[in-house]
Amino acid sequence: MTDALMNRIKAQLVRHEGLRLKPYRCTAGKLTIGIGRNLEDRGITQKEAYAMLERDILNCEQLLIDEIPDIYNNLDEVRQSVLLNMCKSIPQSRFAPLREPCYLGIKGLLCFNNTLSFIAAGDWERAANGMLASKWAKQVGRRAIELAEMMRKGQ
Repeated sequence: MTDALMNRIKAQLVRHEGLRLKPYRCTAGKLTIGIGRNLEDRGITQKEAYAMLERDILNCEQLLIDEIPDIYNNLDEVRQSVLLNMCKSIPQSRFAPLREPCYLGIKGLLCFNNTLSFIAAGDWERAANGMLASKWAKQVGRRAIELAEMMRKGQ
């Protein structure tokens, strides 16, 4: 395909389909995003999923640097990965939907006041225990246990 044809069809499709950055239902009732991407029938590719994940991780890191730089920047990579993971945390249950969806994100993570204080002080044991004592931990189960152990041991 020539660049000219690609540019022509992209312009047409943006004009006809529009650009929507959040999921919506198209006129056929299909969950759609972007420029007419039918998520129900087509979904996304593995490459697209990993590209989205990378952007999400970089976004989470910037939020951590902006919100808690003195804590985040002084951690080793293992413990940074714990905070990144928690910042990205949107639990999904395979067995039953959660009664109250838990979206931790940066706002939820910043509510871990005591845990963040323990992390800042290098008190890994109390930081890990604080993580496990949270509502988030009950909702995400094994994920919280794994992340708390990483916080506790630094490995």
